[in-house]
Amino acid sequence: MYNENEISRVVKFLEQNHGIDKDVLKTKTMNTFNLTRDRSVYYCNNYAIRFSKAESISKFSNCVLSLSNLKKYDDKPFIVCLVLPNENHLFLANSSCLKKISHSSQELRVNNIRGTFLGSDIMRDIDGIGNTPENFKDLFLFHEQFGFDGNLVRLVESTNNIVSIKTKKLFNKNQRECILDSPYRAEIFIKSPYFIQLNKDLYERVCRVKNEIAIAALIDNVNLRGRVIEYLITAESDDEIKKETMKALQEKTNLPKIFTSDKLGDYSRNFQEYITETDIKTKVLFLDANPKAYNIDKILTILQNKSNLWDTEWGKNYNNKDVFYSDLMLSSEKENYDFVKNKTTNNILLEQLNNFKIMAQEL
Repeated sequence: MYNENEISRVVKFLEQNHGIDKDVLKTKTMNTFNLTRDRSVYYCNNYAIRFSKAESISKFSNCVLSLSNLKKYDDKPFIVCLVLPNENHLFLANSSCLKKISHSSQELRVNNIRGTFLGSDIMRDIDGIGNTPENFKDLFLFHEQFGFDGNLVRLVESTNNIVSIKTKKLFNKNQRECILDSPYRAEIFIKSPYFIQLNKDLYERVCRVKNEIAIAALIDNVNLRGRVIEYLITAESDDEIKKETMKALQEKTNLPKIFTSDKLGDYSRNFQEYITETDIKTKVLFLDANPKAYNIDKILTILQNKSNLWDTEWGKNYNNKDVFYSDLMLSSEKENYDFVKNKTTNNILLEQLNNFKIMAQEL
């Protein structure tokens, strides 16, 4: 059922509130229309809304919603409000309006609903009808003819037909030997003084910004939260953007633009005999996280050089509490170091070695 009056009201409201912060817009919309919040979705009997943020429409590649969650709202108009710096854009994102499911969808099947659709997966034109608010009624009436189940087969097929545009990463014989040898390098490294230096460095960096990290943990946007905490830890103390970020968190004002690279390692450090890449992982305890070293090409590229090491993950934030734990974290007590060293060597390195042997054989 398409309630034209109610949807016109909320569309008009969103289009009249350009240029305001996404979180402010979410709160105003929820309070004005008495919407119920279900994590990142705001809904009522007549529609559901998901708010996203980007610098421009062309850069709207954010994760929007999992397909399994979309299924819950697919019987009503599902609106995505893209908040740009100076204006808001609205799209209908029911299953009929999706091209494919791009994120974490390797195991998507008709009987196994997996994956998340991105902003770029939302079609801007559906059978010649533009995906704009004035066409929402026609688009939803079109969608009702198929429903979620009718679109699922199409989405599974189009998702499974995704072809990578990247060329396969190839390694020569010496590089393969370095990759296979990397767990042994890591084992030697964690027994060396360099490991203690690295761990002490990271621990002190976290301690210096622990209050700001506790505040940043309340940021709803998972991507932004991770980038802010990563930047707080890795940026130097005299970095101006870091100072602005800390001040914004303390005063609860808008955050400055933060640029972090999408390399596998978030923090690089060179030692006399080693070059280390450390992945800083920020997560809430009761939520799932992406697997370590999921991008195989990136991890192998790092490990192809004899002096390179990759730290599986460092620094977790649990339950928005000021508590930090890591597989490689080190306290001043020797027994804790021994525990961490044994845990790392036995559980991580041996598993890593077996995985790399399999991967290297397939290269």
